[in-house]
Amino acid sequence: MTDATPQNSPKSAPADRATEGPFDEAEANPVRPYIDLGGIKVLPREGLNLRLEVEEQTKRIVAVGLDYADSTLQIQPFAAPRSAGLWEETREQIRQQIRQQGGRVEEREGPLGPELLAEVPVVAGADGGAGKRIARFVGVDGPRWFLRGVIGGAAAADVDAAAKVEDLFRSIVVVRGTSPMPPRDLIPLRMPATPGTT
Repeated sequence: MTDATPQNSPKSAPADRATEGPFDEAEANPVRPYIDLGGIKVLPREGLNLRLEVEEQTKRIVAVGLDYADSTLQIQPFAAPRSAGLWEETREQIRQQIRQQGGRVEEREGPLGPELLAEVPVVAGADGGAGKRIARFVGVDGPRWFLRGVIGGAAAADVDAAAKVEDLFRSIVVVRGTSPMPPRDLIPLRMPATPGTT
């Protein structure tokens, strides 16, 4: 990936993003009891399970996994330019990666805007059966950030589960912070504070 790519992609976000989410820290309701993970805040809800995905070598948290409504939602917040969006370029990269893995991918208009529906080959498990995994890639460009989600499980195909997981994605708050960061850098994530500590 080179830095010579033009920075003029339009931002891609639902028209009601500022009021319905995903939210910028400045737009979030300050009295809601969010789980603070550094670069993002998650609103707790019944039946929600949270996992932090850690990079082996660096021990850095690289993604947040949310299990909800028989589905999974993997979230990553990235720094973005103030005036341009990253989702258009990111979709093209995802498309190429999936095709290289021998998968199929189609772009469609979803409730959050353009999204990718992918069928990715899964490596054979202990039972010897190789299969395919369906995943939806969603993304929203916010002010100075880009939030990417990968939806798996029931919400990749079931309308009711999808609506619940989309609502969960839209409840996320992105905390971009004020320090300068190159576009496409992962906004740092951290372990949540234990309840009762500051």
